[in-house]
Amino acid sequence: MQPTLREDPPEVRERTGHAVRASRPDPVTGRVVVRVLLLASAVALFLSLFGPFNIPAQTIMLQVGERFGYAWVGSLLGLSAARIAWRLGLWSRGPIVIGLATGVLMAPAMIVVVLVSHVLFDGASLNLTLLSDVLWDTLLICIGASVLAVLINRSAGQAAAREAGPVRFLDRIPLKLRGGELWAVEAEDHYLRLHTSRGQDLILLRLADAIDELEGIEGAQVHRSWWVARDAIADARRGDGRATLTLKDGSEVPVSRTYARILRDRRWI
Repeated sequence: MQPTLREDPPEVRERTGHAVRASRPDPVTGRVVVRVLLLASAVALFLSLFGPFNIPAQTIMLQVGERFGYAWVGSLLGLSAARIAWRLGLWSRGPIVIGLATGVLMAPAMIVVVLVSHVLFDGASLNLTLLSDVLWDTLLICIGASVLAVLINRSAGQAAAREAGPVRFLDRIPLKLRGGELWAVEAEDHYLRLHTSRGQDLILLRLADAIDELEGIEGAQVHRSWWVARDAIADARRGDGRATLTLKDGSEVPVSRTYARILRDRRWI
């Protein structure tokens, strides 16, 4: 008898460790916003106290206000740029790539902010020399700050995931497959076929129960007989009203209409 399989919309799950890298569906959460603003404030305070950059200011209070203003405006621009990078499908890349993309995306707006500040508050003249100095300095700072923010937030997210406890399903993986990446789970009658980077094997379990135990791994049910890890997808294509995912081992996974819209919203296909 075919096991009863859950048909409700899947939740994108997270996990860090030996199976799958973690990533939030939307990287700009409330905790991330608070963490970024606190980090920016700490940097602004450090620069105000030690002043490694000679930013003109009439008083120490104006200098502090200027640095905190740059930090907070830059943080908000960076968070907006991070969300754009996520929507462009870049969030599955490494933190360096994400940081570079975020820094480049936020740089134009931040350059305008710095130029306006120099002209209005510092009495600088808008010319090519000022534009050149501000452009390169701001671009490098935006990229450096973005990479640092991504690394810090990713480390914090991984620590939180570890504190949440291990993924229960991993205990069911046969010993010969452990230590590899879990790519997909496929229902076959009463059994589940595990697709991993170390090969395949069958275990006795319902897919619905497996999905419950997979909580903590970033993945989703894509068909009534398939669950797939996000990082296992090597290619995705659509045609004739249907979608198909190709795993890293070359296996092709059908995407049912029930889940196709949800996967499109998640930028999987």
